[in-house]
Amino acid sequence: MSSETAATDANEDPIEYFLDDITYHGKSDRTRAFYERVLRDFEAFLAEGGQPVPVRDASHRDCMAYVHGLRGEKSESTVATYASYLHRFYAYMTQVETFDSNPMTLVMEEMDESINTDPTRREIDVPAMRAFVAEVGHPLERAVIVTLLKTGMRVGELCNLDLRDLNLERPGPRPDVPVRASLDGRPDSLYVAAKPTRGAVVNGEERSASNKRKRDTTVPVDGELSRVLRRWLAIRPDTRSDARPLFVSTSGQWGQRLTPDMVHHVVETHARDHGWYRDGGGAEENVTPHYFRHFFTTHLRDRTGERGVVKYLRGDVAQDVIDTYTHDWGDRVRDVYEANIYSLLA
Repeated sequence: MSSETAATDANEDPIEYFLDDITYHGKSDRTRAFYERVLRDFEAFLAEGGQPVPVRDASHRDCMAYVHGLRGEKSESTVATYASYLHRFYAYMTQVETFDSNPMTLVMEEMDESINTDPTRREIDVPAMRAFVAEVGHPLERAVIVTLLKTGMRVGELCNLDLRDLNLERPGPRPDVPVRASLDGRPDSLYVAAKPTRGAVVNGEERSASNKRKRDTTVPVDGELSRVLRRWLAIRPDTRSDARPLFVSTSGQWGQRLTPDMVHHVVETHARDHGWYRDGGGAEENVTPHYFRHFFTTHLRDRTGERGVVKYLRGDVAQDVIDTYTHDWGDRVRDVYEANIYSLLA
């Protein structure tokens, strides 16, 4: 497609242009369909009344009126999700210079969408989660669950971790794989990249999941997570992948990189056994890998009182904020994290 044709398409139907682009970037059909539903609903809202407003000409007041109109009809979490999708649409179209500005910026500053997009969920305190972890005996399954709970990373980000992304001060038995240069001088750390994307070849292997961070993030590994990871590395099967994935299957797909479906199955199985998951229970009731991200956000934010540190660890902040929090690694993120991270092992 030529740049001239792309520009014409963007002017004629900017929503379709955006949907095509996110498909090229590897978004699933389900994600594309949800974006389309939200954006077409907003387009219809703008067309109501005596003088329709084109999507490209919407003002921040138009966006505010749309979001306000959703309240009372949809749950708080759904309103936040609709707003975040609309924000991402305008941010992208501005970035590719199709639109002049993003009218959702002011709206999102008020909503703080990156922290408050979860619905009202089952509330689990730290002692209850500690009891849950105690029931997980398999070294791989315990390592996966504790990593998610201790870092707040997304399930796709966990699946994309390679051995080079882990730097332990006491590595224990692990293959002789050099750590990333970014982890030199940062022992007991995990490196979570903003990339890869689904279908891309990274570190010699095509990936089946996408990372969704705004920027690369270095996450501390505390003593408990280090111990759990060393136990896993002691039994980790060899793999044929040149990427040397950190987490690989120990069952039917022996030695192959874990997929998000495998991780979901592990978490669902243990949550169901613990009475925290039932068919038809929904996000408000069922404990899933995404619930662990919610748990991490809620408990660490409440303990630290430092929203910025939590947002950095989640990968929700831009480069300038990351530079602020990593300028002096020992005095900022690591010290705050180690002083406040909850204990999960008996």
